[in-house]
Amino acid sequence: VQLQASGGGSVQAGGSLRLSCAASGRTFRGYAVSWFRQAPGKEREFVAGFSRTGGFTYYADSAKGRFTISRDSAQSTVYLQMNSLKPEDTAVYLCAADSSIITSQYRNAVQYHYWGQGTLVTVSS
Repeated sequence: VQLQASGGGSVQAGGSLRLSCAASGRTFRGYAVSWFRQAPGKEREFVAGFSRTGGFTYYADSAKGRFTISRDSAQSTVYLQMNSLKPEDTAVYLCAADSSIITSQYRNAVQYHYWGQGTLVTVSS
């Protein structure tokens, strides 16, 4: 599956953005799909994700209450709605997918086989 991330941009603190991760080649059915982010000089970190069944969602503590992961009914696009953005949310956001990842590894970037190209989110104070 190929992933295409979009929706990044520049916003002021307190603003909102919605990121999209579109699948091509097939749908996300049967794939765990997650958003990660990577700020300059920092490690890639988990933000939010769907389980392989799509029945469960997972969030980093930094995202809880502010970010919401969702997907369309066709299971071809996964969204990340980001509200109340903070300057520390500034990063390249990447979506990732994998069909064989186990639950305990959803937050582990190295376990994902497929990655999109990333979209830059810049939050100014």
